[in-house]
Amino acid sequence: MAGAALGLLGVGAVALLAVASVALLPLVSSDDGYRHCEGVVRGWADSSTGREKDGDKLSLKDLLFFLHIPRTGGRTYFHCFLKKLYTNAQECPRSYDKLRFDPSHPDCKLVVTHDDYSLTSKLPRERTSVVTILRNPVDRVFSTYEFSVEVAARFLVHPNLTSAKLMTTRVLTKSRAVSTLDIWPWKYLVPWMREDLFARRVARGFDKVHSTKKVNAYDVEDMVMPLHEYINDPVAHEIIHNGATFQITGLTNNSYFDGAHEVRHCVRQHPDLGHIVLEVAKNRLDQMLYVGLTEDHEESARLFAHMVGAQVLSQSGTLNLDLKEDLPSENDSHPSMVEPEEEARNEHLNSTHGWQNNEALNSTSDEQGNGNMTVGKLMEAYETCIAKLRKSQSNRRKISLKKVAEANFSKEARKLVPEAILKQIISLNSLDMELYDHAKKIFTQEHLMLKAQQSVVGHHRQLAEQKGWTDIICGDGICSPWMVVMLGLGIAAIIALLSFAVTTRRRTSKLKV
Repeated sequence: MAGAALGLLGVGAVALLAVASVALLPLVSSDDGYRHCEGVVRGWADSSTGREKDGDKLSLKDLLFFLHIPRTGGRTYFHCFLKKLYTNAQECPRSYDKLRFDPSHPDCKLVVTHDDYSLTSKLPRERTSVVTILRNPVDRVFSTYEFSVEVAARFLVHPNLTSAKLMTTRVLTKSRAVSTLDIWPWKYLVPWMREDLFARRVARGFDKVHSTKKVNAYDVEDMVMPLHEYINDPVAHEIIHNGATFQITGLTNNSYFDGAHEVRHCVRQHPDLGHIVLEVAKNRLDQMLYVGLTEDHEESARLFAHMVGAQVLSQSGTLNLDLKEDLPSENDSHPSMVEPEEEARNEHLNSTHGWQNNEALNSTSDEQGNGNMTVGKLMEAYETCIAKLRKSQSNRRKISLKKVAEANFSKEARKLVPEAILKQIISLNSLDMELYDHAKKIFTQEHLMLKAQQSVVGHHRQLAEQKGWTDIICGDGICSPWMVVMLGLGIAAIIALLSFAVTTRRRTSKLKV
């Protein structure tokens, strides 16, 4: 029975992706396959090279495109940085769900999306600055797996998969918000994991909430798809592995570039062609306004505040900003935070307990604070916001994973995963590993540039202070010779008086003794 249930997995997302892959591939003989693929990849690379080199990359342009690589902390940057810097009117609406806005509109200043780099083909390239954050690929794969399970597990409040799907459809039909199930890559990963969770629950028995086959938190076979199965599934190969490289090169299965699938397939079929794609990705990073690292969180935030935040504030002049903790609500207009599958769960519970709309949970304050924002205030607001956001995320994860409590994910639990699996993840993400190393070099350069900039600013401040004293003494800063002489005599007189005072004090002390 267990085998039959689990054998049905993949009828949805996996089958569709597999069929699409076969249908889209060019019909070529095996002998000509490599040569054909080499031509395809090099042709794409040649057409991509040089597009990004336009002007000063360190200057913020009119439109900021935050290319959000999943599970890198971009959600935190959006809520704790960008919503402090940009008003709701300046944020391009619903950019997570493909292009639903007019980028030529003068009020559209901010795009935050999981869409890949190919989105720039729809944006005014000469007026767009791109920023992104990268994460250690091994940790990103772990986090993607954990989040897939977390979100999918929320549906386990339903008695069966059919009920879960019906409730989700009903909620999404009523809601104008963009669901996590609409957003790449979760629109593939969550339904796939959701099917798996329900199949395993049926196989072990609905009432059994404890595992009898647990090896570690990432290998609880009778409750959750084990990590080693997850990373070897066709869906993971299509979406997760080398995901950062494909997203930055605009070659995901969510790309605006029609030939993305063929290039991606050729690289997977002939791994030695990957270095061509990797060079394009590195070049893209080199041309970005800012590149952050998830692992070096504090320094990344500081660099972002100075390299991006300061320029937004400078261009805005006097900007009224809300310094309150802008935490996501159930009705947050930003699609990265709206999760109707959670609404579906709540609606299921509410229909039982008679709970009605709670205004405290379903509203956000649009009040704007008064006064000017500074980089220092921005960092203070960020630290306050991130502390509360982390607490909120932690609480939500605990609630979500209650139905699969044996999968108690944590950094400590990751250490129990066999070394062989870790090595396999590294091998499957070889392009991302190299790209991450390149990002670390860029990050070091950013740090040195900021340090040099702050040194120059400090020097200018000292000169300004010195000039201030000169202005006090010399009027308009022009000192005549007699003023210099008088200043020198005055200083000499002060020194003589101080010396006389010290000498007198010593004599007095000797007399007392």
